[in-house]
Amino acid sequence: MFRQTKSLTFNLFSCHVFILVFFVGLFSASSQIQYQISTNKKVSIGSYGRAGVDWSFENGGSIGRRLNLNNMGSIGGRLEEQDYLEVAPNFNFTPKAGDSTLIYAQIRLSMYSTGVGSFANSTSSSIGGLAFAMPEIFVEARNINGSGVSLWAGSRLYRGPDVHIADHFYFNDHSGAGFGVEFKNTRLSTVFVASTDTTSTLPPYFYLNIKTGTPSAALRQRVVVVAEHDIDINKSNGITLLGEFHRMADADGEVDVDSVATAYNFPSDYGFVIGVKHEHKIRNLKPGSFNDFSLRYGTGIANGGDGGLSKTWLTFGAPDTIAQNFQGAYSLALVNHAVLNFSDRYTMNGYVILTKSKGGADTDGLSKTYFGKEVYNRKFDFTVGVRNEHYISDYFHLLTEVHYSQRKDGVNPWASMLKFSVAPVYVPTGQRDTWARPHLRFVASAARYNDYAMETLYSPYLEFTGSRRWGYYFGVKVEWWVWN
Repeated sequence: MFRQTKSLTFNLFSCHVFILVFFVGLFSASSQIQYQISTNKKVSIGSYGRAGVDWSFENGGSIGRRLNLNNMGSIGGRLEEQDYLEVAPNFNFTPKAGDSTLIYAQIRLSMYSTGVGSFANSTSSSIGGLAFAMPEIFVEARNINGSGVSLWAGSRLYRGPDVHIADHFYFNDHSGAGFGVEFKNTRLSTVFVASTDTTSTLPPYFYLNIKTGTPSAALRQRVVVVAEHDIDINKSNGITLLGEFHRMADADGEVDVDSVATAYNFPSDYGFVIGVKHEHKIRNLKPGSFNDFSLRYGTGIANGGDGGLSKTWLTFGAPDTIAQNFQGAYSLALVNHAVLNFSDRYTMNGYVILTKSKGGADTDGLSKTYFGKEVYNRKFDFTVGVRNEHYISDYFHLLTEVHYSQRKDGVNPWASMLKFSVAPVYVPTGQRDTWARPHLRFVASAARYNDYAMETLYSPYLEFTGSRRWGYYFGVKVEWWVWN
């Protein structure tokens, strides 16, 4: 007992010393910063990244774990997110003389750790090590010869606004491989979804091709057709209308129905999405203030959106295994997001996210998928959060956040979390702007869980520590973005 107390006392003392050094570094930083900018008309590079260290006081000092509820991702606050990096080179092309078309090819490379380690201690060969991805590789021709028409094709992060403090791209995240055309305020696109992941059962994107008489794995593709249109009401208000149609191909085989065909080959399926988003620029506050409200409803296989992601093709729940489809499934998603710049000393950023979803099975609790795996067929989650950003000086900002999140899986009781965060920030650019980056932050968070969340270990932190009423997180983090 004495050794544990001594160890904890030492950790607390070390933490206090570290925080003191951190603050001294903030205030002693030079107020004059010089930048060297290199430009190239043919190539430009953008980047987003975050990195840092974190810890808790468990077991004499441990790597910090996210405090948010399970299956919610960063909804509930993102200050505890792990290391992540994006680098996006953009290659610009010059049209012939007199042509105003903007032509570019963009590639986005991303890297993240599949475990809880930092970049510094992980490699691609480590257990839970680094993963590499290429979410974008596309070409776009914008405003072709001044006509207002734009064309693109390839793989693209094709999405609109996000609730940044919850890292949630909502309403119209149509990222994926496809093509599209835009004309002024109208956007039409088609996304093709296929996966070689044989664990995918909602619905499966692979099937057993037995037309040749020899069973072999094959891909079953979903086609998502999207239409969006913006309506400019006046200088302060605008509306975006959304419609989607999803269809999965038939996966039948030309043999008598037997155990193989029944297990692997399914009829085609479909779904629809409709949505509306209202954007309001608040003109009686400082520039950049707004309130956005969106409502989206998806049916059938287009009822996706869970785990912090909002893509409608991420189908939720279990199918009707008798009819072998997701008809009757639905999802309702509501998001309200506001940034209020009250003065050059204070900005408030708040959000509300509500999602109610049901699969195609008759039951609300656990139901079987096509391959017998059990999943929850209904869920309801609700989160509200606010970030207060105080501009103490040009270079020193103070973030304070409060988030409340609750989730109900099937017929289980509600799991809930209330989280508080404090983060003093050094902003080397000296901008009093909530979007100014880079940030160098010290983060301290505490979360209180209700009985059900505590008893079922309904959080990455609780899964690590065991049943606790309170969870804690400390970290020193950096975050940046730069886009050309």
